Amino acid sequence: MKKLLTILFISIFLPTVALAADPRSHIEEVASNFKDAFNAGDAATIASFYSEDAALFPPGADRVDGRPGIQAFWQGAIDAGMTMVDLSTIEVDARSDIAGEIGAFILRVPGDTGTTDVEGQYIVIWKRDGHAWQLHRDIWNTK
Repeated sequence: MKKLLTILFISIFLPTVALAADPRSHIEEVASNFKDAFNAGDAATIASFYSEDAALFPPGADRVDGRPGIQAFWQGAIDAGMTMVDLSTIEVDARSDIAGEIGAFILRVPGDTGTTDVEGQYIVIWKRDGHAWQLHRDIWNTK
């Protein structure tokens, strides 16, 4: 019985402690998966990385609320022919169930004379939902 309780403790509580101790590694993993999903044209997977009540703040556009709106927004970018060249975390500052991330990106954007690489930076506020960190507020601009 003692062995069973030990196994349950390790399997239930240890992942939470590990995730809480190093949110940066989880956030970097999500960023890598975000880039992969974007380049695969999978806006549904991208939207799943966001909290249910997430919001995007795209430059020069209205706020986008909720997963369905976020999925539609990213599908529009994908359908426009954009691809993600790079998405990198620069800084993470976590406190309890909230974390802030500063990062940089490079998007390849099609145009009349071929493609152009567009560089930018972003800030994401992450919210922990149980064991997982989810994008909660996402704002970016280009250089």
